[in-house]
Amino acid sequence: MAGPAETSPRLRMRKFWEEHSQNSSVQEMMLDSGAQQLTQEDTPEIIALLPCLKGQDVLELGAGIGRFTAALAKLAHHITAVDFMESFLAHNRQENGHQPNVDFLQADVTSLQLPSQSFDLIFSNWLFMYLSDTEVSDVAQKMLLWLRPGGRLFFRESCFYQSGDQPRAFNPTLYRTPAEYNHLFTSAHQTCGDELYGFEIVMSRSVQTYIKRKQNRNQVCWLLQKVPRNPEATWGYDTFQKFLDSEQYATRNIRRYEWVFGPGFVSTGGLTTTKELVRMLDLKQGQRVLDVGCGLSGSDFYMAKFGVEVLGMDLSHNMVELALERAQKETGSLVQFEIGNATRRTFPENTFDVIYSRDTVLHVPGKSALFAKFLSWLKPGGQLLISDYCCGPHPWSKAFMEYVRRRGYSLLTPWEYGQVLQEAGFRQVQALDYTERMLSALTQELQELERSWQQFVQEFSESEFESLASGWREKLQRCADGDQRWGVFYALKPQ
Repeated sequence: MAGPAETSPRLRMRKFWEEHSQNSSVQEMMLDSGAQQLTQEDTPEIIALLPCLKGQDVLELGAGIGRFTAALAKLAHHITAVDFMESFLAHNRQENGHQPNVDFLQADVTSLQLPSQSFDLIFSNWLFMYLSDTEVSDVAQKMLLWLRPGGRLFFRESCFYQSGDQPRAFNPTLYRTPAEYNHLFTSAHQTCGDELYGFEIVMSRSVQTYIKRKQNRNQVCWLLQKVPRNPEATWGYDTFQKFLDSEQYATRNIRRYEWVFGPGFVSTGGLTTTKELVRMLDLKQGQRVLDVGCGLSGSDFYMAKFGVEVLGMDLSHNMVELALERAQKETGSLVQFEIGNATRRTFPENTFDVIYSRDTVLHVPGKSALFAKFLSWLKPGGQLLISDYCCGPHPWSKAFMEYVRRRGYSLLTPWEYGQVLQEAGFRQVQALDYTERMLSALTQELQELERSWQQFVQEFSESEFESLASGWREKLQRCADGDQRWGVFYALKPQ
């Protein structure tokens, strides 16, 4: 019978890596026969996803043989490279010990102690899949202490199943789902001084190298940020993302919306209005498009037919998960997805030819700051196209005020919206009141829903039908009262 020491998770993990560290090679680190080609492509891809590291102090956990240490050292002020395998750390020291801004530390992350607020970025590549849920939670709490306010955590893990093809006598790796990682990290919180902090997801996406080389989407990376927690501002949930995914964009609710708007759509008018709006854009083959609030990706796959590359970003994990499900049918499409918070995400200047957004910015109170980001991300002459819920002039009815409060919306009149875009630096701004088009779409959608009552009830329920149908009638009434408006906004970045 095995004793307690033999079954200890940490000892089993050490045994696993002792077995795969005989040569301290990149093949052993990646557990893949194609490691050389993979590392040449995925290392620069991962580094490109990091925020600007100039002047930053970086903690690299699970640094291994130093596959990322050298690249990080070139960009950051200082690197503390940590690994629990002495053979890996010795190799890293041999390769990168000449770097004056790199220190090396042999330690197990589960027992590691470091000064609070010492780092701007914590970086790890394939670490947490070797820790239990309890260990991940404990380390997440410690990382919130180690990071300075506003500091970031970047990590990458194998999800669902193993990716490497190297034989393993035993495999203690935990292949979690992305949703499980989301929960583990966004549930962590820590008091620093008088302030309560937690992690908020900035970005999560599949590593494109593995999709390209192995048709494998299970290599997933995250960028999180340490931010103050205010449960009152997120309706009692840890983060705004959890509020969305638990309430309006719960998976069953999304599927109900899709029933009304059509396959792949969760915004007014579905494919019909998408075609109408995309005609306003001068899409050309090879252009890069960012879709902010991509939802179920219907617009993205439609635009991809013009030969453009589309990055669909949505804060809702449920939306992106369902979009990836739809993507399985779109072989060869130039569409990628990420869970992303546009208000915290960064891209290099002049990255995109087009930024497109459908009924999403209504969730953002600081629209001026977001539009300034859009302006920076667009290439000179780049196009911005937004449709969004808007409002009529004050005073609003009590019912409309309650609706806006309950949904957490931040609404402007179409004219005010256009002014904010103009003040952000956009030119040739068109602020169009499309409320009549919304009324037409709502009326048609309600009629179709009522005609398909029997099929809807079979898939969902009668009470859900009544809830959805009454929601559409209430939208029609709000528009008729002048409280709710629908705006379409087109603008250019100056040349």
